[in-house]
Amino acid sequence: MTAEADQPTIARVVIDSPLPQLDRLFDYVIPEKLRATARSGMRVTVPFRSAGRFSAGYIVEIVDSVDYTGTLSTIESVVSPVAVLHNEVWDLARAAADRAAGSASDILRLAIPPRQVRVEKAWLDAERTGRLSTFATPAVSGYPSGTVESIVRANGRAAVAAIPGVVEVAGGASVGAWALTLAQAAAATVAEQGTAILAVPDYRDQEQLLAALAELVPAERIIRLDARQSNADRYRAFLRCLGESGIVIVGNRSVIYAPAPSLGLIALWDDGDPLHAEPLAPYVHSRDAALIRQEQQGCALIFLAHTRSTEVQRLLEVGWLSSIEPQPRRRPKVVPTAQQAARDGFAARARIPSSAWEIASAALKTGPVLIQVARPGYAPRLACRDCQCTARCRRCDGPLQSKSADAVPSCSWCGALAAHWQCAACDGNTLRLIGSGATRTAEDLGRAFPGALVLVADGERPILHVGAEPALVIATRGAEPVAQGGFAAVLLLDGDGMLARESLRVGEDCLRSWSNAAALASQTASIVLVGVGGALATALTTWRQADYASAELADRRRLRFPPAVRVATVTGTHERVAEATLAAVGVSSTHFIDVLGPVVLADGSARSIVRFDYALGPAVAAQLRADVIRAATARPPSRPPVANQSQRPLTLRVRFDDSEPFLDA
Repeated sequence: MTAEADQPTIARVVIDSPLPQLDRLFDYVIPEKLRATARSGMRVTVPFRSAGRFSAGYIVEIVDSVDYTGTLSTIESVVSPVAVLHNEVWDLARAAADRAAGSASDILRLAIPPRQVRVEKAWLDAERTGRLSTFATPAVSGYPSGTVESIVRANGRAAVAAIPGVVEVAGGASVGAWALTLAQAAAATVAEQGTAILAVPDYRDQEQLLAALAELVPAERIIRLDARQSNADRYRAFLRCLGESGIVIVGNRSVIYAPAPSLGLIALWDDGDPLHAEPLAPYVHSRDAALIRQEQQGCALIFLAHTRSTEVQRLLEVGWLSSIEPQPRRRPKVVPTAQQAARDGFAARARIPSSAWEIASAALKTGPVLIQVARPGYAPRLACRDCQCTARCRRCDGPLQSKSADAVPSCSWCGALAAHWQCAACDGNTLRLIGSGATRTAEDLGRAFPGALVLVADGERPILHVGAEPALVIATRGAEPVAQGGFAAVLLLDGDGMLARESLRVGEDCLRSWSNAAALASQTASIVLVGVGGALATALTTWRQADYASAELADRRRLRFPPAVRVATVTGTHERVAEATLAAVGVSSTHFIDVLGPVVLADGSARSIVRFDYALGPAVAAQLRADVIRAATARPPSRPPVANQSQRPLTLRVRFDDSEPFLDA
């Protein structure tokens, strides 16, 4: 036997650890007893740092030699015979983490569900690759002949404007027309034995999409993979993704990381929805993960929405995406009350103007009417009737709220009851309701339309579908149900309050939520936009949301705001933030990099925002990542004893591409 044959086989392992300094591959010898079973992608336990301590990880690759000349440790055990980390998922996790100055293991925790032993054994015992039924390739209706299909077949990239309206699918269910478009594109993909990944914001959208897919794709080819599933169901669905190609994988933002070696299509519905933004480090938006994966695997990529996000608009303007519009273009009938002459002064100030009342009253005779409101609950705010000051809790100074007209006010922060409240400013003891949430709106409309069925749809009371019978449906943004055949009328209330929110994205967020609600109307329905004028009202009335996105992006370019430029938010001690931002600015001598801040946050930490061009992204991310590792491994300076020993020195934190970088953390 030659010396080369005697060389030990070496596994390169990624450790499951949140520590940034451990975000690299570690080399371990595969012992003789495990060489027949250890494979790339398998879960393993390895010794780490000291004797008797073990860490979990995944084998990323197996090699015959490494540059290290010392003695390597040995893998302790192979946890599972299933290779759960596919090469394409590892490549995506590594690239996405590097782009966001984060750790690949943090993304792998989103991508790979926890192991369920019984589920895994059942999967191993069963036939892994059953015979999947075939079906005909459908055409994507409503668009110029072959445009969407050509994007899918040519592995192209496109921003597709969704068709407004509601359609009926298998079983008599009604879904948004957008769901049928995605289902048709996915069916065209799997008919060619490619895998389609479809990402939607939440379970409401997912249910519509699954209903649309049921009409076009055999049930055994559809896999639901999302965070709402139990651990067992999610792991079972994940294992199904490891099998045969030619399937459709449907889920929320983390479904972008599903294993799919024969990937043919990635499609995102409504990428501007905040639920597509990952709240866990390294905070990679599903849009960015999709862009990286498309480039790595060369699949088709579709962003479908009623309202184009400024990020997608930028990709269109730089030529990365093409644009597809439905033909003929359907424009819902939108009536902005701000452009109507009020009949009297009271009508001009009314929450629901007389014209909106008339439209709702007439529509209620024939079908359901949707009324979108800004807030859930009863009254957004309580105030002293005498001095108008906001009523606050005596325990924590939080704002008081009321859940109904007869309920005892309570604190919205700590929940304490305020049965004997007294104003701290004027000693008054009578409260006044300020504003109307969904519950109070339903109560008021119930009195105005006696005998009418009144339904409330919000986060606490989810309603996915309503029938074609007359009803008043009061819904918060994003919680609107789908009506059989579409709503007979849609009223969009509280627009001025929605626009008053401090946010860089407030305009496009409002236009997106109004457009999605308007798209639920029937073809003959009227949509009333209350109290909003200007460019937003024009974009909704003409159904040219892309024009608003283009103008908004132009403004962002002049001001160097995202997404015209990339941003990185750097938070920590004043010294660490100053050092990190200074180093980031120094990565290029030819491109302009500027820093906003630092500002002092409520917890005493400092925060700065680094702005830079997209071309500098890799260099800035690498530099800030190095600073994060340096801060994490540095010995803390000696400090005099403090009263609260639980307070630890602040570490350096970095977040790239925050959708709200200018709001306090």
